[in-house]
Amino acid sequence: MITKKNKTIVQTKTKISDAIIANPYLMLMLEHFGVKLEVREKTIEQICNEYNISTKLFLTIVNLFNGIKPATISEYSFSEIKTILTYLKNCHYYYQNEKYPQIQHFIQQIYKVNNHAEILMIERFFNEYFKEVTEHLNYENTVVFPYVLNLNNILAKLTSQNIQINYSVVEYKEHHNDIEEKLTDLKNLLIKYLPQKNDQQLRRQLLFSLFELEHDLKIHSQIEDTILIPLVEKMEHLQNTTND
Repeated sequence: MITKKNKTIVQTKTKISDAIIANPYLMLMLEHFGVKLEVREKTIEQICNEYNISTKLFLTIVNLFNGIKPATISEYSFSEIKTILTYLKNCHYYYQNEKYPQIQHFIQQIYKVNNHAEILMIERFFNEYFKEVTEHLNYENTVVFPYVLNLNNILAKLTSQNIQINYSVVEYKEHHNDIEEKLTDLKNLLIKYLPQKNDQQLRRQLLFSLFELEHDLKIHSQIEDTILIPLVEKMEHLQNTTND
């Protein structure tokens, strides 16, 4: 590993255990990739070979978790599409089935010991936010990802049928928004304005959970913006060229 301006750059020969100790958020990244945490003394390169993951893709996402964006949009292979989609789908599962229920639980527990009306406002705010996020994730799961996979299959000549003839990644870019932005408002309410009453520990746990969610959502959006969308644009261009 190389430390540059207080940021750690992970390389192929870096032991994944060392990378995790330097940045515990990488445990989430491993889950999203479907990599088991029993990593022993294996390097990034060895883990990628074992799980059939592109080292270039893996390193890009590791470094995103370490706060390092790629200097330029790299060229990725169409063969990496399935890995990218699996990663993003696993993110969705984590948000909907683990993180959001956990946050809702903390808010409800706070209300039990601090029944200020503002707590109910927080709960309503979060429920509306969760509804918006769920709609966004469902759109990706049911429209965007099947389209991308089908396009990839067409280019790989695995199918000749296009299930989304009138769709384009341009529509996705227009629909795509930063679903983590409202978390900042929620954090500010909890830190600055919400009356406190015997809820210090619960509030801290809730805030840590929100920070963890915000960090992962940020990486999720960066993967879509810097890896998935440019790759799909390239695939669409190739498909259009083939059809001309």
